[in-house]
Amino acid sequence: MKDLNLVPTFLWCLLLFPLHKAVANGVTPEETKQLRDEVREMFYHAFDGYMEHAFPLDELRPLTCEGEDTLGGYALTLIDSLDTLALLGDRERFTASVEWIGKNLRFDINKTVSIFETTIRVLGGLLSAHLIASDYATGMRIPSYDNELLNLAEDLARRLLPAFDTPTGIPFGSVNLQYGVDEHESKITSTAGGGTLTLEFGVLSRLTNDPTLLLLMEPLVYPDLQRQLIENFNANSPGSKISFPLAVRIDVRRSGCHCFTPCTIFEQVTKNAVRGLWARRSKLNLVGAHINVFTGEWTQKDAGIGTSIDSFYEYLLKAYLLFGDEEYLYIFQEAYSAAMHYLYNDPWYVEVNMDSAAIVWPLFNSLQAFWPGLQVLAGDIDPAIRTHTAFFSVWKRYGFTPEGFNLATLSVQHGQKSYPLRPELIESTYWLYKATRNPRYLDAGRDIVASLQYGARCPCGYCHISDVEFHKREDHMESFFLAETVKYLWLLFDLAVGPDNLVENGPYKYIFSTEGHLLPATPQISLLQEHCSYFGAYCNRDSLKEEPYASDKSADSQETNGSRVSEGWVRTRFPLDSSSFKASPVSGLIKGLCPGLTHAQKYGISYLASVDTPHEDNSAKQKDIVVKSQAIVVVSDQISNQSLSGDGNDNNVKESTEREPESDPSQS
Repeated sequence: MKDLNLVPTFLWCLLLFPLHKAVANGVTPEETKQLRDEVREMFYHAFDGYMEHAFPLDELRPLTCEGEDTLGGYALTLIDSLDTLALLGDRERFTASVEWIGKNLRFDINKTVSIFETTIRVLGGLLSAHLIASDYATGMRIPSYDNELLNLAEDLARRLLPAFDTPTGIPFGSVNLQYGVDEHESKITSTAGGGTLTLEFGVLSRLTNDPTLLLLMEPLVYPDLQRQLIENFNANSPGSKISFPLAVRIDVRRSGCHCFTPCTIFEQVTKNAVRGLWARRSKLNLVGAHINVFTGEWTQKDAGIGTSIDSFYEYLLKAYLLFGDEEYLYIFQEAYSAAMHYLYNDPWYVEVNMDSAAIVWPLFNSLQAFWPGLQVLAGDIDPAIRTHTAFFSVWKRYGFTPEGFNLATLSVQHGQKSYPLRPELIESTYWLYKATRNPRYLDAGRDIVASLQYGARCPCGYCHISDVEFHKREDHMESFFLAETVKYLWLLFDLAVGPDNLVENGPYKYIFSTEGHLLPATPQISLLQEHCSYFGAYCNRDSLKEEPYASDKSADSQETNGSRVSEGWVRTRFPLDSSSFKASPVSGLIKGLCPGLTHAQKYGISYLASVDTPHEDNSAKQKDIVVKSQAIVVVSDQISNQSLSGDGNDNNVKESTEREPESDPSQS
């Protein structure tokens, strides 16, 4: 496992310093320009089709040239396309679109919407466009613009907040924009759904500077202080009485406490959601796919990097890169190490039981294809190259990547034959070309363009492929085709020609959201005096001594993941990466930023040995779980036993040998 502490250095070197121009041997300079222009035409074929036949409905039906409302009925595709218009330098349409949205879009509607999809598509689209339209430095500032999109984004986010009112802090999957969470709403949500909200809500926090703070009213660290805050709030807020220990919104200016960092409710709720998920990880540092937001119990314990989990990993690293919050980096390091140890079956990834690491699915699903791009950001290039080669071999075999490809039978998984114009493989292709300038990635981009043009192009846009084996078309076009798929393709070829765009040559370095929206690392967003922390961590009050609360009050402890939550501080220091901790006066789990805690204990939740158990080195006793590999690395049109050559020829199959047992990631 590579040293993940090199993550930030590698990424910013990649983003800050221009790389040498290179053009693929197979793709001539002139052809590269033609491909860039062709991708631009692809965008406008789909965008114009939407505006002419579907707008202001959410999405386009490209076969019948009609529109349909699929998310909330608020011009979803237009919002999702805004920053792509800006990236292409289309000032006229970008300005017209922003002005129309500012004048006509409203969210006070009786619609129940997905928290995840609404956040990444709508909230992210509004914020990205606002940051471009309001800033002279982007070259796309709109003179008449007066924060209309930011105001809409804040209004939308407030309407999503009721979903976070759960005992675990993990949000419901859906919320009604007018009435909140329905009493019959499912309590089951996905890990990605609860853990992929930090970028959009965090950016909104930094842009609005709203003094509203979320206090988690669990008796974790300072129960007396929490009660005092509520009493102060009630005394100064007639008609707004709240009670302990509910999770509430509270205005710091009326609470009588000024010891908190100025983090708004938007950032805090999403950070608490990530903490809620990570607190319930297994002892292998793996998370499952679905969880009950009330009980915290995993309802599906399949751990993987694809469906239902994928962007949880993505936002851990990107939240650190954008906000500089080391808590996210720490969790990412732990989660990534576990994924590479238990899920990586070089070069594929499998799904395993989160507790035992036993394989449950030897399956490649198309959402996994984002992973090599994330590895580029993490500086782990070699496995990214091998995995991308394997994933792209599936594309070459069918012309598209099916939703599921069975690694045991080397065939499309039954019931998962579709390709809904997903961008993940293209995204990784772009990042790998940017990191390596290997011409094979331009060749891959050319193949992808050809597949989309000849297999998915429809009269008014681009169609879903319902069956990759027979290239059957479906009358639907997701908004992310314009937000991500063509965006990454255009960036790939523009980078090869000699970039002249907002991302490569603009005033800021950008982080892409999971929907491909451009979030700039401006000082306002990326430089913050202090990071959000559990409340009380920086309070200087006479009543807060460096002494643990009485640990004999069992009623003040909560059972979490099989261990007690401690109320006090633990002064004993432990090694950062130790998997077996020295006994301390208080056993259980530690939360919060408290004096005397190590980095591992401050961030996430550290497992501590029981006070009744003498410390011993258990590393030699731990049993390694070996993930057995399938005898396949690359899939070709004609399966053969030939090895993959070093020149990137994907028409062969390389058989992998069984991996050697690896050390426990917690010991590395």
